[in-house]
Parts: sequence; C-alpha cells; structure tokens
Amino acid sequence: MELDSNELYRSVFKEYPDVMDVRQASALLGVSTKTVYKLIDAGALSSLKVGREFRIPKLNIMRYLRIIEASAEISAKS
Repeated sequence: MELDSNELYRSVFKEYPDVMDVRQASALLGVSTKTVYKLIDAGALSSLKVGREFRIPKLNIMRYLRIIEASAEISAKS
C-alpha cells in the first residue's frame, strides 16, 4: 500500500523536527553525516545554509526519497 505525502509526513517523519540539521537527516536516511554532506554538495539534497551549518527541511528529504524511488523504478524496468 502506497502512502501519500501527508501520511508519509505524519507517520514516518513525526519524530523529527520540520527542519533538521545534518546529524538528524543522516539518522532519518540511515546514512553517515559525511554522506549527507556529499548529497548536499552534489545538489541531490536541497538545504539551507544558516551560518556555518546546513538545515534540511523534511520536504526536501521527501523529494530526495521520491527521486531515488523513481530512479529505482526506471532501473527495474530496464
């Protein structure tokens, strides 16, 4: 069963703040902080720079996950 954006936001991301730092985003994605910095540098994960730190809105993480999902579906069809 596929979750729509609102359900995904309420169920999966409910424990995280609306805007996360790199450490929180890495925990949510299950990757290292170094990987999150690489995703930001590559433009794959949109973020905001506040002072010397990056902030990543939940919406941007959802967009990133949808892009990954779409890429996986295209690869599976090939």
